[in-house]
Amino acid sequence: MNKNISDQLVETLVKAGIQRIYAITGDSLNHVNAAVHRNGKIKWIHVRHEETAAFAASAEAQLNGLACCAGSSGPGHVHMINGLYDAHRSSASVLAIASTLPTNEFGTSFFQETNTIKLFDDCSCYNQIATTPAQLPRMLQAALQHAVHKKGVAVLGLPGDITNLPAVEAETTTILFRNRPVVRPSENELLQLATLLNSHKKVTIFCGLGAAEAHTELIQLAEKLKAPVAYSYKGKMAIQYDNPYEVGLTGLLGIPSAYHSMHECELLVLLGTDFPYTPFMPVENKIVQIDIKPETLGRRAKLELGLCGDVKDTLQALIPMIEMKKDTTFLDLQLKFYKEVKKNLLIYVKDPGKPNAIHPEFVVSIINDLAAKDAIFTVDTGMCCVWAARYIDGTGERKMLGSFNHGSMANAMPQAIGAALACPDKQVIAFCGDGGLSMMLGDMMTIIQYKLPVKIIVFNNRTLGMVKLEMEVAGIPDLETEMMNPDFAKIAEAMGMPGITINDPGEVKSELEKAFLQEGPILVTIQTDPNALAMPPKMEFDQMKGLTLYMGKMMLSGRMDEVFNIISSNYKHLGELL
Repeated sequence: MNKNISDQLVETLVKAGIQRIYAITGDSLNHVNAAVHRNGKIKWIHVRHEETAAFAASAEAQLNGLACCAGSSGPGHVHMINGLYDAHRSSASVLAIASTLPTNEFGTSFFQETNTIKLFDDCSCYNQIATTPAQLPRMLQAALQHAVHKKGVAVLGLPGDITNLPAVEAETTTILFRNRPVVRPSENELLQLATLLNSHKKVTIFCGLGAAEAHTELIQLAEKLKAPVAYSYKGKMAIQYDNPYEVGLTGLLGIPSAYHSMHECELLVLLGTDFPYTPFMPVENKIVQIDIKPETLGRRAKLELGLCGDVKDTLQALIPMIEMKKDTTFLDLQLKFYKEVKKNLLIYVKDPGKPNAIHPEFVVSIINDLAAKDAIFTVDTGMCCVWAARYIDGTGERKMLGSFNHGSMANAMPQAIGAALACPDKQVIAFCGDGGLSMMLGDMMTIIQYKLPVKIIVFNNRTLGMVKLEMEVAGIPDLETEMMNPDFAKIAEAMGMPGITINDPGEVKSELEKAFLQEGPILVTIQTDPNALAMPPKMEFDQMKGLTLYMGKMMLSGRMDEVFNIISSNYKHLGELL
């Protein structure tokens, strides 16, 4: 049997190490689907929504390096866009196949016609459409090279009429080359950096995901500089563990100690981070930045020095140039402050709440204790992100995935699909908000269909919690944030998955223990306190004023009982606001 374009496509994907395609089959993708099954070395994962396909592929790529999703003509590939935006902004190497209408119908407003080049231009590092058999193998190789080495989404448009045409051998190579070059600043630049570090007494290091592979070198640098180490949310799992210099994470979800260390130092060193929240960056002290992507240098803070380099490669060359400091005064003060902050955080977990208003901090602290040392967590945007950021500890083996840059709702459950398929030997725990799970509820069937042992934890606070908080600190009544939810446990059972509902805080630990012992998938709904607030590490005056104004408006409109509930649920924050 002669090989067609679809066979050629699948063979190339297999050689590149791709093990599955997340997609919904249909019209322009049908020949690709058939080729997948003929080949037998790659699996078609039938999701219920193409957005799930993109999120699942993004999760797999972040864990294993490269993944693939596909969408059929028009609506099929349009559905992928949100997940692809998230993947691209997460630096996930994803190949997205956007099949489309027959080439002879281009430009005629044909059924389901889209312009894939325009459509995906803003969420990709490669975006082309193959309109002839001769183009396909060369474009596919280029797409794979871009996805892997640019660390982003590569989109390959694939008209349905060429997918069954005879394959044409490429004149150039079709192999994916995976390289690991040594990338570090020049000797002169390293000398400049070393001079700065050696000449300042109070240095703080702030790490992002780009420093994940440099844990050993980071500890060595912090030891020499006597420097506290703060980190971004994306960097936490890799930086926090076995780190005697860590002072926590900063940002909207962070804690005061990291913010304090970054603002009290004389010199701040940014390693492998494109942390987006400039209001949390200091402006009075000197800042240096090292990143593998030179285009990120200086776009979040005013720099004294910006250097291009892989963090591990750079630190290996830099550390011999750094003098061992003896004065530990600054470090000791920051670690003491961090110890107090951690003690205050325990207040949040010691109060479990009351029936149907269980404190989410308490729940996550229990999960942190019960979860495997190498568990993979996926977290929905919103309050789930806050609780996971503050109460899930890094171990050096745990991973945490979320929509940290794109900030999309409904990411956790789809990402858990990709994580469970990519790492079948790992425990996968999805922290789902009730709003997020409702949005993509159908793909729970994908978890069930493929028997993925995902533990879905639903924080059912019956509200859009983060939006509610945003409105409160802005002094706006929390309009249209309440949610009428179904019984998620019963829905899970109707789909074929065990479901548990926890209403009593006294049952949290025992019921979660049962859930984690479940061999297959399970959904656990926890009725959490809708009034639980999550304060940022630094509460600005305008935010305090807005919160006061919000409560005043609530009382004037006759909602006294809700104001009382907010105060009684968050007495522990009163000290932070004074």
